[in-house]
Amino acid sequence: MKQTPSQTVGPYFAYSLTPEQYLYDFKSYADSVMVNPLENPDTITITGKVFDGAGVPIPDAMIEVWQSDHQNQLFGRCGTGTLADNRFVFYTTKPTSVNGQAPYLSVIIFMRGQLIHTYTRIYFEDEVTLNETDEVLNSVPSDRKHTLIATKNGNSYEFNIIMQGEKETVFFDI
Repeated sequence: MKQTPSQTVGPYFAYSLTPEQYLYDFKSYADSVMVNPLENPDTITITGKVFDGAGVPIPDAMIEVWQSDHQNQLFGRCGTGTLADNRFVFYTTKPTSVNGQAPYLSVIIFMRGQLIHTYTRIYFEDEVTLNETDEVLNSVPSDRKHTLIATKNGNSYEFNIIMQGEKETVFFDI
């Protein structure tokens, strides 16, 4: 028997998970449109990039976003190499507070060089009061909380993920 590959999160599964990123001629099962902006006026856009420790955008990461609140249970997936500038884009509605927690999106990052995926969250800068009392966000050292908070610009939020180094995004063990 031959040895199986040790790199279990990619790019082996790109064919079915992010085919457009690798120029396959079919769509993936899930995409980044969690809510159709043409059908829902409350749609927000979340954009960002994944950076390595040297500050270089990673062109072949896969980002999954999960949202679960009183109103929605939504899922989206976007490969950073799908768009020309190696960014990810999600269209969704802003989550609501559940049990007094600040609204957030769960994020899973898959990419080359990782044997397991990485977890983080996206909080929103315009939820100041709820962010101040959120139990999970307050478990993060105060000088690192900003790495979990998306900045707002109109109906859009920007959230960059830095995989390592001085400005590394806070990641969680599940």
